[in-house]
Amino acid sequence: MRWAQYVAVVLGAIGLENPLNGSSDSYPLGTPKSDAVDHVNPMIGNGGDSPNGSGGMIPSTAPPFAMTRWVAQTRQNFVSVTPYNLTDTKIHGFQGTHQPAIWMGESGQVVVAPGVGKVTPSFEERGIPFSHNDEVATASYYSVKMRPETGGVIHGEHASTSRVGHLRFTFTDVSSPHVVLQVTRNSIVSNNESRIQVNIGDVAILPDRQEITGRNPERQDDILGPFKAERFAGYFVARFSEPFESWGTATNDTLHEGETSRTDEQVMGYARFRQNTTTVDVRVGVSFISIEQARKNLDNEIPDGTSLEKTAYQTRQTWAEKLDRVQIEGATDDQKTIFYTGFYHTLQYPYEQDEDGQYYSGYDDKVHNGTSYTGYSIWDTFRAEWAWEILFVPERIPGMVTSMLQDYQEGGWLPMWKNIVETNIMVGTHVDSLIAEAMIKGVTGFDRELAYEAVYKDATVPPVNDTTTQYADREEGTGVEARAGLTLYAVTGYVGSDTHTEAGSRTLDYAFDDYAVAVVARETGHDDVADFLFDRSKSYQKIFNNDTGFMEARFSNGSWAGEDAGWTEGDKWAYTFDVIHDVDGLIALKGGKEPFVEFLDEHFNGGHNDQTNEPSHHIPYLYAMAGVPSKGQTLIRSIAFTDYNATVDGLAGNEDCGQMSAWYLFSALGFYPVNPSSLNYVVGSPFFENVTINLPGVSKPLVIRAPGASTKPYVKSLTVNGKPISEPILTHDQIANGGEIVFSMSDVPEEWGSFSPVAHEEL
Repeated sequence: MRWAQYVAVVLGAIGLENPLNGSSDSYPLGTPKSDAVDHVNPMIGNGGDSPNGSGGMIPSTAPPFAMTRWVAQTRQNFVSVTPYNLTDTKIHGFQGTHQPAIWMGESGQVVVAPGVGKVTPSFEERGIPFSHNDEVATASYYSVKMRPETGGVIHGEHASTSRVGHLRFTFTDVSSPHVVLQVTRNSIVSNNESRIQVNIGDVAILPDRQEITGRNPERQDDILGPFKAERFAGYFVARFSEPFESWGTATNDTLHEGETSRTDEQVMGYARFRQNTTTVDVRVGVSFISIEQARKNLDNEIPDGTSLEKTAYQTRQTWAEKLDRVQIEGATDDQKTIFYTGFYHTLQYPYEQDEDGQYYSGYDDKVHNGTSYTGYSIWDTFRAEWAWEILFVPERIPGMVTSMLQDYQEGGWLPMWKNIVETNIMVGTHVDSLIAEAMIKGVTGFDRELAYEAVYKDATVPPVNDTTTQYADREEGTGVEARAGLTLYAVTGYVGSDTHTEAGSRTLDYAFDDYAVAVVARETGHDDVADFLFDRSKSYQKIFNNDTGFMEARFSNGSWAGEDAGWTEGDKWAYTFDVIHDVDGLIALKGGKEPFVEFLDEHFNGGHNDQTNEPSHHIPYLYAMAGVPSKGQTLIRSIAFTDYNATVDGLAGNEDCGQMSAWYLFSALGFYPVNPSSLNYVVGSPFFENVTINLPGVSKPLVIRAPGASTKPYVKSLTVNGKPISEPILTHDQIANGGEIVFSMSDVPEEWGSFSPVAHEEL
């Protein structure tokens, strides 16, 4: 049974008439019709109880790039813990979350918790049992029937816009219905559970307006990086459809009956409703600026009189506008579910931080005019997700780049892993690649000279205290990490393993980032700088150990640090292949194509490839760049079919803000951006027989034909708009401008695409 059919069956079972096509206020839950959206399964990536076994995703409802995502809360979420986990049996409320990835912290959230009988505001006491048989999760609408231990049913539903959550609670056969709004909690701010952060927040009850408002300053990542964002808070205004019969505030499990405001830790507000109340509709506007702005966001995005069905319709419409741009023929229902769920994942982050033309900046603690985004997992997403977004959401790219440049202006550096402000997580300044890729792919609408200034600083200015700070993973009390170790790298071509952690990875990352900055320099007319950095981008050669045949970190004095030292979420196998900007140079280091292919064989046959982490993502495509594409074609399919499926366990590792899915999406189409700072995509093996893509702003569709692809993995020939292509390379123009790409597929290995490694593009 495909996901859409399952949703329809379950909705019918829990009592909704005409499950996906019934009408309420002229906005049926299943409209507009979209086969793509119907195949989105938000549960994919939530299977398992450990951080690396869960996929790190949650079944949230929100439009693309939403500032706030709404999700049923089954547990308290912290770094390495998401608010929903499939193994849990109780729902403790519905959370407006700003946690962008499982290894990042929450910030400024609000929780709306329905209840019956005695008001029990504490997290554990307010949990209500539920069954997954009574649960429906889609991209635009969520529904669950909770069954209080005292009897009866609470039916919870939600949809949302970017800055407003829309919830509806239907109370059946229960007494004393009420709703609790959790404003603050005391949070775990590190993996050491003894590290507790006390968060003092505000709550106010406004019975005449049927509103509860609040301010939550929680930011779990504030132990990271130099920017403390002292004035940061998540603000909210919750407006109810029903009058309050009584109300109060609470601090954890202590009620303050009749109180209309409180500033405290573990602070909450609650409202009881008349005994005969059966339905309570609540809309929650959120803001990073103020209570007033949260109320304005509420009125702007979901004004009074808007039905939940209309909100769900509008959100479904935004997803359909994007996902329906790809129409697939020759795919199974499971393959469609994997594909469209992956597409849905890639358009969630970074998320909007601006509101009504303004945004709060944690770098200078001020409100500015403009567009802003946060939740940048750049070490992951520069590899393929950014390329996917350039193709499918080109209207977003200028604002995203401008947002990064605003971060530079307000905080002094471009972002690495921004979660409200810089967190110093991961290594390298791969934002250089995002900007380079945007420039060479023709994106306009941002300040190109400011972009050059910012990336040039990345390449040439070491961080403060560079020679005395290691900048270890999640090291506290440090300045902006930027290119830690650049002081030595600029002289020797490598980062010292005795002075900085992850030195081998840093060296390789900086070499690639040098290439990316060289692209920006060339694009902006700084040719001397481009020449210098293009030459320095070959610094990866400095850590290739000819005696072992592997990349290896070095100590500051030049001696080898050992094959197992100095890597970031990978090992010597993954990182020896991590020269994405100069594959022909890497092949030469390994002694030529034949030894390189043998090394690839050893890598895969020895079980060293790890699709669950990003440094391995490009490696199967290196076969094509070494002249034997047929070997990579079977591997790509094997990885796709092994590591991705249509169940809750359908993501190996963590989604990492969409990069895991971006690999699958490009691979399914038949090509992948091995070097994202170039205009080339390396050809793999298309999964589907016919794909029609209507790219935004492009007058003609891109049609990808591969007859027999479902059973034939090998490429026999390739044409673009009727012109034969002899090398396994497609250019951005051949994809982005529409046209017809035709693969002739075979069930046996073919000689097509065998060629000498691609030379460097001229910068």
